[in-house]
Amino acid sequence: MPSATDASNPVRAATWMIGAIASFSAMAVAGRAVSAELDTFELMMYRSFIGIALVVGISGALGKLNDISTQNMPLHLARNISHFAGQNFWFAAITMIPLAQVIALEFTSPIWIALLAPIFLAEKLTRLRLLVAALGFTGAMIVARPDFSNVEPGVIFAAAAAIGFAGSAIFTKILTRTEPIISILFWLTVMQALFGVICSAIDGDVAIPSVAIMPWVGVVAITGLAAHFCLTTALSYAPATIVMPFDFARLPVIALIGVWLYSEPLEWPVLLGACIIFGANYLNISAESRRNRALR
Repeated sequence: MPSATDASNPVRAATWMIGAIASFSAMAVAGRAVSAELDTFELMMYRSFIGIALVVGISGALGKLNDISTQNMPLHLARNISHFAGQNFWFAAITMIPLAQVIALEFTSPIWIALLAPIFLAEKLTRLRLLVAALGFTGAMIVARPDFSNVEPGVIFAAAAAIGFAGSAIFTKILTRTEPIISILFWLTVMQALFGVICSAIDGDVAIPSVAIMPWVGVVAITGLAAHFCLTTALSYAPATIVMPFDFARLPVIALIGVWLYSEPLEWPVLLGACIIFGANYLNISAESRRNRALR
């Protein structure tokens, strides 16, 4: 598999991004279906159990089990707390507000990464990053249109999910400097399962998914892993400046799914705000790509 620095292959990257978009969209639909019986903690618990079986089975088949190590456990813990919080907020948000609004607010995650990177990655906070953050915040406000006297919980959860995903991405970036991907995925599924068990058991009532809902739980688990695998593979075939615009196609796709399956309104402020958020992200990615080329 080529790296992003090798010859670009946009056609293959686009093909993998179609898989990522389909997987993310299927996960959103499955997450809503599961919410009829399971809360977000229970969903994360069962999803992680399936994830452990998948990661161990695949890594065993590939002879990669020895790649799993106990080094950097504090970083693994920080990453997975951040991811667990973000994913729970995301699953809660998709049951409360239109899917298009959730995805648009999720796209603010790279903005948070740009702001948090100077703290955790010792990267410089430039004027461009401040501009990107300001544009992203403006877009988020257009999407959310918050009534500050009565802000919808779903909007708060979607915005919090973006922050959680940003923290997860930053800690993942630190881990990938020394840790194999198999080790990162293993501790991801194990820790998320542990967190899910603890949080689900707090109220003393852990729901067991019915036969009818269990396939949807499996869809959530499989599509979650598939989406990130497709996205990572796409980035190996083309630079982020080519791949990320494909990811933005998730918004119209999920918006149409919302209209089709749930009769959700397709509102122009959501699309306008999402375009501003995308523009801010693309500006940041383009600048980073130029900087990396200059360094090379």
